[in-house]
This record gives sequence, structure tokens and C-alpha cells, in this order.
Amino acid sequence: MIKQERARRTREKVLDAAAEEFSAQGYSRATLNAVAQRTGMTKGALYGHFASKRVLAGALVLQSRKVWEEMRLARDVPGEAAGAVLESLVLDLAHRLREDVRLRAALRLATDCPNLAQLVPDIFEDVQRGLVNLIRRAQGEGSMVRRPPELVAQLLLAVMHGAPHVAFGPVGACGSGDAHEAAWRLLLEALAGGRPGPGPGDGPGPGANRGAGGPVEGAGATGVTVAAGLREGGGAGRDAGAGTA
Repeated sequence: MIKQERARRTREKVLDAAAEEFSAQGYSRATLNAVAQRTGMTKGALYGHFASKRVLAGALVLQSRKVWEEMRLARDVPGEAAGAVLESLVLDLAHRLREDVRLRAALRLATDCPNLAQLVPDIFEDVQRGLVNLIRRAQGEGSMVRRPPELVAQLLLAVMHGAPHVAFGPVGACGSGDAHEAAWRLLLEALAGGRPGPGPGDGPGPGANRGAGGPVEGAGATGVTVAAGLREGGGAGRDAGAGTA
């Protein structure tokens, strides 16, 4: 039992180190030597856990795919409006991509090395398919403007690839979680076709927090929710985010 726990901890350490390496270097430039150096292990010891770089990358993608599926299922529950689910899921995914290096690495691996799909299911396609489904449903509910769903989903994914490397907020500032979320809400509002909400310090003006025909639940000071305006999105191509570190 002790030996198994030690092996589990070592495996987790290797996955963290590999995620850092793949996230920074991409698949082609990452090496098992660099991963071993990050862990303080020998390359031989590393091979005892993962037989190749491809197997190691596949393990990261597979684990992150499960994380994505858990995120989606936890939010997309019966009776919940698709627009509200989409907003919550996008904000959570954007936050996790900033904080979770494994998830960040997995999405980069999916764009850097599409042939990993021969080894494990493609997380990029999973995420895109889930977003497209929610966008279509939100459009059917009348809470999103009609744009090609695939394009909207791919735009969101492209921004997610680059957003962790941008310091949102005043020029020269390091950025903050609040500014990051405000930027995402602004994008979601624009895609939804909603009206801008009141700015900081403003009172609720005429029609504030209202969408196409009524009040929008949960709309904050950064703008109306996706449920107030999403309608139809479409396809900007996986390559839009492929070169982002």
C-alpha cells in the first residue's frame, strides 16, 4: 500500500512537470529529459511511469478530458437555461486555463499534435462540440443572436488560448481575476448581442440588465449575461489557437 501511494505521488509529480513543459514548449520542443529535470528524476526512472513522450502527453489529455466532462455535466442540468450554462461554463473554463497548467497543456497538445487523437480522444473537439451544442440551444431559446455556432465556439477557444498571457486591466498593471472575468463577460455580451450594463459606480439605467424582451437573471455590473442575448455562432478553425504558448 505504501509503495502504491508513493508510485501515485510520483506519477502526479511527473504529470505536473510534463504539463509545465508541454505548456511552455509545445509537443515538438518538449523533451523527456526536460521533464525528468523538472522532477529531479532520472530519465530511466521516468520511463518506469511513462514509456514515451507520446504516452505522457496522452495521459495529460485523457485526464483533462475527464475534468472538462465533469465541469460540463455539473452545470448542464435539466431545467437550466442553455445561455446561463454556457456563460458559467465559459467563465469557469477560462479561469481554469489560467490556474490549471494540466488543462492548459492538454488544449495546446490537442492543437500541436492532432495525431494524439489516435491514442486518446481529442479534448479540443470535445470542448468545441460541447460549446457548439450549448450555443445552438441558447439560440433556440432566443437568448443568443443568430451566428454560426461553430464560429462562435472556435472564437471562444481561440481567445482562451491567448487570454492566460494577457494582463487584463489598466495598462502597466499585472492584471487581476476580476479584470479577467470582466473582459470575458464583455466578450460574451458582445457575442450574445446584448446591451451594455452599467459601469462601475453607475446606477441601473433605463433597460439595464434587460435582454431581448425581459429582465435577465444574474446580470452583473460588467454587462448582461449570455442568457440575455446569445443566438447563433460558427467556425474559425482550430489553427486560430495552435501557435499560442
